[in-house]
Amino acid sequence: MERGIHELYADDPERAAGLLWGQRSVSRRQFLRQNAVRSLAFALGASIPFGHQFPGTLIPAAFAQSDKPFEIEGKEGLRVLNDRPLNAETLPHFLDDEVTPTNRLFIRNNGLIPEIAKKQDISNWQLQIDGEVEKPLTLSMQDLKTKFPQVTAQLILECAGNGRAAYYPKASGNQWTYGAIGCPVWTGVRLKDVLEAAGVRRSAVYTAYYGLDIHPSGDLQKTVISRGTPMAKALEETTLLAYAMNGEPLSPYHGFPVRLVCPGYPGSASGKWLKRIWIRDQVHDGPKMTGSSYRTPQYPVAPGTKVPKGDMKIIEQMPVKSLITFPESGIEIAAAQRQSVTCRGSAWTGSGNITAVHVSYDFGQTWVAAKLSPPRNTYAWQRWEAKLALPSKGYYEIWARATDSTGKMQPMVVPGWNPKGYLNNAAHRIAVSVV
Repeated sequence: MERGIHELYADDPERAAGLLWGQRSVSRRQFLRQNAVRSLAFALGASIPFGHQFPGTLIPAAFAQSDKPFEIEGKEGLRVLNDRPLNAETLPHFLDDEVTPTNRLFIRNNGLIPEIAKKQDISNWQLQIDGEVEKPLTLSMQDLKTKFPQVTAQLILECAGNGRAAYYPKASGNQWTYGAIGCPVWTGVRLKDVLEAAGVRRSAVYTAYYGLDIHPSGDLQKTVISRGTPMAKALEETTLLAYAMNGEPLSPYHGFPVRLVCPGYPGSASGKWLKRIWIRDQVHDGPKMTGSSYRTPQYPVAPGTKVPKGDMKIIEQMPVKSLITFPESGIEIAAAQRQSVTCRGSAWTGSGNITAVHVSYDFGQTWVAAKLSPPRNTYAWQRWEAKLALPSKGYYEIWARATDSTGKMQPMVVPGWNPKGYLNNAAHRIAVSVV
C-alpha cells in the first residue's frame, strides 16, 4: 500500500528515514551518515554540504511543501482545508507583502457565511451591546461611523491552530501548516469607546460575541461559535470593531459588515458578522469556550495524553513566531548567485514586540542576524531581511527563528503537545538548491 511521506514520518520517523534513505536500522545519531547522506542527496538531486548535521526525524523541507492551491473566487494562493465550512490557508510565499492583501488573507470559518454578508446589505443590520452595562446600545453602521472616533491600524490575525499539521499524535481539526496568518490594515472604532458609551459596570468580567453565521447543519437556532475576552483585553486601544480592511468594506469571507479584531489573541476571539456583544459577570461559557476548545493543558503533558477538562486553560496571548516569505521553498539558485542570497519574511508576537530574527542555512549550527524593521504600530508584524552566502552547490534548508521583548524565542522543534494542536510556533524552514 502506498503511503505519503508525512504519514510515514508521523507513525515512526526513524523507520521512515530508514525506508526512504536505504538503511534498515536508523537512529537519530546515525541518520544521514555515510551511505544515508548519499541516498538523500541522490533523491534530492543535489549534494548536501551540511548533511551530517541534519536532524534525522525531520522530513527534508524539499519534501514537506504544501499542495498547490485550489481556486477560490476573489482569492489567490490559498489551499483549501475544508469546504463546509470553508477554511483555507495562504501559501507562505504569497504572504510576502508588508500589508496582507485581502485576496491573500486566510479564511477561517466555523459556520456558513450569512446572507447579509453575501448580499452586502446593511439596511437592517444593527449591533446590540448589553449585559453588565448601564446603558444598553443598539447601533447602526451610521452610528459606528459618526458617534465614535475612527481608527486605522495594521493588526495581526492568526488562527490558534496555525501549525497544527506538525503535531504527533495528530490533533483533530483543520490541518493548518503555516498560512493561517495575515496582517492587513483594519479600519473601525475602538471597542473600548463603544463600551464606555454603554457604561461598563464594575461587575463586568468578560465579553461574549454573537455573529450572524449559520450553523453547518443549517439550523438557524443554533449558535455556531460564541467566544470572548477578559475585560482588560476588550478595553485595549487596539481591540477594534472593524468595518473595513485595506480601505474597503469587509469581504463576505472576513466578517461583513462588522467584526472584532483582537490582535495578539487567537483569531477565534475576533468574531465575525457581529450582531451582539454581551458583557458578562463571569468567564463566558458559550459554544467553543468550554472543554478543550481553544484551551491547552495547564502543565506539560506527554504526546497523546488525555487531559482532564478541568486541567485546561483558555488561550490568551499567542506565541512568538516568524515566517519566511522569500524565496519560495524549493527554489533553485544559480551557483553564480550563491554568495548573495536574499531571504526575508515577517515576525510577530502576542505580547510586546520582536527584538531579533536569526537565520540559519546549516541546520541550526550557525545563525545570521537579520535586519529587522520596527512595527507600523502595536500588534503589527515586523518585516525582516537577511543576506546569506551559501558555500557551495547543493541542497540547503533556510531556517528562521524570532525572539520577542519578553525574552521568548521560537523553538526548533514542535513545542508542547496538546490535544487540539494549538500554538505550534516551531521555526519555519524552506528548501533551497544551488545548482
